[in-house]
Amino acid sequence: MKPQLKYPILACAIAQAFSLNVHAQEQNGQPIAEVVVTGARAGLERAAVGGFSESSLWETPASISAIDRTRMQDLSIRNATEAMRYDASVSDAYNAVGYAEQFSIRGFALDNNYSYRKDGFAIPGDTQIPLENKERIEVLKGLAGLTAGIATPGGIVNYVTKRPTNTPLRSATVEVSERGTLYGTVDLGGRFDDRRFGYRINAAAADLHSYVRGANGDRQFVSGAFDWQISPDALFQVDFDYQHKAQLTAPGYQLIRNEVLPSGVSARLLLNDQPWARPVDTRDTNLGLRFEYKLADGWKALVAANKHWFKRNDYTAFPYGCSNEGAGYYPGFCSNGDYDVYDYQSEGERKTPWGLQAMLQGRFATGALRHELTVGASYSERHDSFGDYVYDLVGYSNIWHPLDTPHAGPDRVTGPVFERRSDQESALFAQDIVTITPQLTLHGGLRYVETKRRDWEDDRPVVHTAGYVDSKDSFLLPSVALVYNLNRDWNVYGSVSHGLQHGGIAPMETSNENQVLEPGRSKQFELGAKGSVRGVNLSASLFQIRQGLEYTDPNRTVAVVVDGDTVQRHPYVRGGRETHRGIELSADGKLASNLQAGLSLMALNTRQDGTGDPTIDGKRVTDVPGVKSTAWIEYAVPQVPGLKVDANWQYSGKKAFDVENRVFVPDYHVFGLGAAWAMKLGVTKVTLRARVDNLFDKFYWRDVTPALGGYLLPGAPRTFRVSGQFDF
Repeated sequence: MKPQLKYPILACAIAQAFSLNVHAQEQNGQPIAEVVVTGARAGLERAAVGGFSESSLWETPASISAIDRTRMQDLSIRNATEAMRYDASVSDAYNAVGYAEQFSIRGFALDNNYSYRKDGFAIPGDTQIPLENKERIEVLKGLAGLTAGIATPGGIVNYVTKRPTNTPLRSATVEVSERGTLYGTVDLGGRFDDRRFGYRINAAAADLHSYVRGANGDRQFVSGAFDWQISPDALFQVDFDYQHKAQLTAPGYQLIRNEVLPSGVSARLLLNDQPWARPVDTRDTNLGLRFEYKLADGWKALVAANKHWFKRNDYTAFPYGCSNEGAGYYPGFCSNGDYDVYDYQSEGERKTPWGLQAMLQGRFATGALRHELTVGASYSERHDSFGDYVYDLVGYSNIWHPLDTPHAGPDRVTGPVFERRSDQESALFAQDIVTITPQLTLHGGLRYVETKRRDWEDDRPVVHTAGYVDSKDSFLLPSVALVYNLNRDWNVYGSVSHGLQHGGIAPMETSNENQVLEPGRSKQFELGAKGSVRGVNLSASLFQIRQGLEYTDPNRTVAVVVDGDTVQRHPYVRGGRETHRGIELSADGKLASNLQAGLSLMALNTRQDGTGDPTIDGKRVTDVPGVKSTAWIEYAVPQVPGLKVDANWQYSGKKAFDVENRVFVPDYHVFGLGAAWAMKLGVTKVTLRARVDNLFDKFYWRDVTPALGGYLLPGAPRTFRVSGQFDF
């Protein structure tokens, strides 16, 4: 969308919000109900991510955090990266500006295809997942094999869609941030004259000017959600959304000589800054359906489906290696800061996952035992299409003295694009929550999963005849937990669960590039406690998670033929295992009538073993801090009605850069401040907000990864934002 058209469209949407407000007033002959936005505690009382329906977090034997729409507004959260900073168990995992928001939970990097969920259905995490039409973000920490099937052992992130409101909702927000990013959104909700029908409309647009100079772009978004109460017992829901985003991505740094951290670099420098660089362009569309029918008292049937369309044209002036010094370093930058620049292109990438789930849920008793039973079946498919990417050396630049690299050579074209990978997942599942005594509850469940996968393997770099390779596996994933209520305010639980995840895909520059490893199982033990003291919610959990270790083996080389040349590369393998043992603590709530606060802390011990390689066994898992914590506090100033101020602090311990633990990135502290002032202008409530992140402008490495040869991503420098929210 052209820049000159983008903001008129948003302005029209805001004007429409006013017109709908006036029309509603004329229809009813009275002012609509005031929409009041107030602070809410960080821990929601219910969430859907811990089971097969919304359940009490206090009674759910799992570690779950959630952030709702009100909190997202109060903290000016515009994307998932900003939301996850308030949960110490979640970290970035090659979360590059302008690319995809990727996270790890409990030290396990999430799977872009299966760990991100929209209303429980897997959607690609290959771009920024829009929040404008999301009511809350739920994070399940730990195995999700029973409820989600395939997912990495760290957990899942579930985005819950906004639904129609019973009273008219008219809200608009405008914001200026970073180096001049302009953002605007509208949120419209209510019911039609026939109140069986409800609607929720969201639209947004942004002109992006990231703190990384030159990583500019734009984004447009629109969504709709509609409810039809067919009868008192039958409810039909549908929702859709569309997003387009185009932004130059900011790739990370490599080690100097593949030995030491770069020094004296700027978080504002764009290594992708070349005259011929193009933005990563993504388009994604989602359609969701849900039908719920009450069969009898305490019994209901649910059928839901979701279809997602994702398309990406991926371009980067990619920094990798050093050919200007001696025999060169691959990976690694030169001693003087030089690095090779590659023209990377991958056009026409597509992912089209869809899923269907049917469930029967009910309550009954057998003697003194009370049951909450769920039985169901699910089916999902995912089809990935992509072509042979372009990855050609075109010159070099420097991290301290950037250079323009001419885009010499013939035109480069990705291709051919066709379906290279497809997955099918069929499942039958059952869960019974049995109340044995008023104090003791047993949660037992079993999921049978059958997976089918088809992968295209060509003769570069793996030497064999091109063609499809089919695989089929089946698994039983049990889960059992006991919850004991100590009193009305405290309970303790213990759980054992199994998980399943697809094998990792061998990354670029490995000898088995693009090959997919076999599926792997994981196992988790967890002990936890949840309670409340004078309005403050408290929780603690001890856990151990174990799975096979996947890594690029630095001590093995394989000769492969690439473009007619024989080169030595390391294989991507699964060998040995990784074990994560940790403790999570959280507290949030009101300390006084005008004071609320929250704390999240995770201490995590990770260990690699069983590979038989002394340079790897006994070492820490990469990109995982030993301790991570975050805290925030909010104070409502009594002398100024409507004024609230807040502060936040984040700490991350040092992290290993590589599987051999040769290099660690240091720990860091980051602070932020914010303020919000709510007032009434006539019938309109106005909330003005201001925020500064990284108050002391600290340089730190927020994210490291051994993938793609190993990269480091700096944290954002000091950034500002101001916004106004108008509720009509």
